[in-house]
Amino acid sequence: MRPAAVLDANVLFPMALRDMLLRLAEEGCYRAHWSAEILEETRRNLVKQARMSAARANRLIAVMNTAFPDAMVEGYADLIEAMPCHPKDRHVAAAAVRVEAGTVVTSNIRDFAKLPAGLTASSPDQFLCGLLATEPAGVQRALQRQAAALKKPPMSVVDILDRLDSVAPTFVARARRAIVGS
Repeated sequence: MRPAAVLDANVLFPMALRDMLLRLAEEGCYRAHWSAEILEETRRNLVKQARMSAARANRLIAVMNTAFPDAMVEGYADLIEAMPCHPKDRHVAAAAVRVEAGTVVTSNIRDFAKLPAGLTASSPDQFLCGLLATEPAGVQRALQRQAAALKKPPMSVVDILDRLDSVAPTFVARARRAIVGS
């Protein structure tokens, strides 16, 4: 069975990272999960940071839920208070426990310093490096599909990696060597 990961809201609002994580899930490299609360935080921040209109953010969330019908985690409210991480992130850890995910992918590792046994927090860089090590062909296909889908402006795999460099520099360096050959 593919490993499962809960995607924290902060990894869903950088477009290139969100696209990469979702394409990797489509490739079957892992099972992506989120909750309604995580998606609402994502939507709210996309609009607040003026990255997209409310209507466009709502469409994005709807498309994500349609594309990944098994991603939504429900029934975790009773676990929230028992989570040992930062109070504002307990809902994320509780969702991960409910779905038996081994990982929370987050850009805010500090708030997930304490987690229940069997659950770890990984930065996007760590998570992507792990997938590159275990699923190199899937990562390559995901990067190629991501580049092929971007038309305005057109982008290559190298361009995608350039966009990911600020959030996943180790992954980008390794992917350049393994996939691009540079």
